[in-house]
Amino acid sequence: MSDKRMNAGYEITDSLHIGKYEFVIGKNSAEPAAYVTWCCTGGNNYFWGHYMNTREDAEKDLLERAAKEHELQHPIEKPKKRKEYER
Repeated sequence: MSDKRMNAGYEITDSLHIGKYEFVIGKNSAEPAAYVTWCCTGGNNYFWGHYMNTREDAEKDLLERAAKEHELQHPIEKPKKRKEYER
């Protein structure tokens, strides 16, 4: 039994889980855009593909997508501005 995960001819090589979402990198050397990042749910529902030519671009995109989702799920409360009182 193979442990390889595939989608649309791309082998899933990396993944990050953020809450209910998983962000993955896929690789297919036979394609002009050899790398893709997808959002995934349920381990096999891939969507919102971003296609690119280099592994470095795919890694950067994967981290940016995961960071954005993390911010959405865990918003940072901005400190309230202190009122400056006139003297």
